[in-house]
Amino acid sequence: MNKFLKNIELVCVVVIFKRNQVLTMNIQSEVCIVGGGPAGALLGYILAENGISTVVLERNRFIERQFRGEHIDAQGEQLLKKHGLFETIRSYGMLEMKKVEFFDRKQVVKTILPEKNGHVGIHIPQNHLLRAIFQESTKHDHYQLLMNTTVTELIQDDTGAYVGVKAKRDGEEIKIHSAVIVGADGRFSTIRNDAQIPVKMMNHGYDVLWAKIPAPPEWEPSTRMLMVNRQQLALFTQTGGYIQIGWNIEAGSLSALRKQPIESFIQPLLENFPELTESVRQHLQSWKDFVYLKVESCRCETWVKDGLVLIGDAAHTMTPTGAIGINSAMKDADVLAQVLIDAIAESNTSAMRLKVFENSRREEVERQQKQQIEQEASFWKNYIQFSDTQNEVERYQKECCVT
Repeated sequence: MNKFLKNIELVCVVVIFKRNQVLTMNIQSEVCIVGGGPAGALLGYILAENGISTVVLERNRFIERQFRGEHIDAQGEQLLKKHGLFETIRSYGMLEMKKVEFFDRKQVVKTILPEKNGHVGIHIPQNHLLRAIFQESTKHDHYQLLMNTTVTELIQDDTGAYVGVKAKRDGEEIKIHSAVIVGADGRFSTIRNDAQIPVKMMNHGYDVLWAKIPAPPEWEPSTRMLMVNRQQLALFTQTGGYIQIGWNIEAGSLSALRKQPIESFIQPLLENFPELTESVRQHLQSWKDFVYLKVESCRCETWVKDGLVLIGDAAHTMTPTGAIGINSAMKDADVLAQVLIDAIAESNTSAMRLKVFENSRREEVERQQKQQIEQEASFWKNYIQFSDTQNEVERYQKECCVT
């Protein structure tokens, strides 16, 4: 296992190969985080704050992201406050949700109001979140963020332990040598795949079509839920005067759906929220105006190997239900940070040492995944229970075989 000094300096050496003039940059750092989403960004910041030399690799050239998890709950809010980031993020812009409403034919049939903190969730555009975290992280000399950087290979030593990665950035080859590799690279994790960590993918019977439209002037910050053909339709108010709309559709039905006119698909939305007609007509004119998400969750056989650990969706992909994913991923970062600080101080980044992180998080994560499955299975039944139209309830029960 590699041993790194506590205060190792970041070293960059450029080597020129005469034959093909390929530039190779060698970077030496205690931790290499692959993936600059909320989990990877937050972890990098916490480590840098604690004097750990850290490199974050992000494959995208820019941090502008669409239709990612952007609603944080009370736990996510407290984590950002704990690490002194919340007010910086607030300065970029966020929006507190005042309530959750359930609609049945233009009528509100159930309302969820905030209890203690004055909101039922906060919308933070992911580019606001990441910009704020990167802004604070790059204040540290022992922190480096490399955008437009794609990992091509994992590096192992003679014992099989992971000791770094090879990557490419703008045609330049990079080698990062580190005590620990953190795979924070999402549901299609390259790190998970290259480390040959077995994963079980789970389908949930539905996919999601996302769209984004400008909100009308009087639209209140809230989440609004509706049932359409026994599928959930959700409207999330967003920072900057927008509404993100998510249509649940039957898994695998996208191709057949696209053969139909878009009018019949958006009509239930317009019938229930006629105040959105102008915005919908202007911005949802073809199927190209929607973004498709294949809904899956996953469980990995393990989250750790010698010198390597997975967090967030790379370790445990969540579904969109309950907006749990981003909050769970940030908690991973919070918990893993202290484990890594201690492990590096002990010069021990073995799988056994890193397993402390997995053992502390796995039970809660799998409980959350189970809750998502239960919520998805019971949403229709629960919805019709608080519908105030008994005849419709009875009809729906017969159609759905609900007892």
